[in-house]
Amino acid sequence: MSFLEFLQLEANARFVFTDSGGVEEETCILGTSCITLRDNTERPETLEVGSNILAGVESDRIMQSAVKMTNGNKSWINPFGDGKAAEKIIDTLIIE
Repeated sequence: MSFLEFLQLEANARFVFTDSGGVEEETCILGTSCITLRDNTERPETLEVGSNILAGVESDRIMQSAVKMTNGNKSWINPFGDGKAAEKIIDTLIIE
């Protein structure tokens, strides 16, 4: 599966189970809820905005997390930027 195909799966999923910090970030940007099967993360921003939850590896916690994320709010603000960095860089370069 290519990276773009994987991104399409993430974008169209109800939620994603992962142990990958990169997937935590991708799902946050794509507006897909994420359930991380670990007790820590390199992407605390995703926890702060509510796009991700740390479920650990216990089945009860995983199920509770899935229910919470299924019924949760998906209108978080993307903490990784607005996607307009290139435009801002070009504007800065043109002005100077």
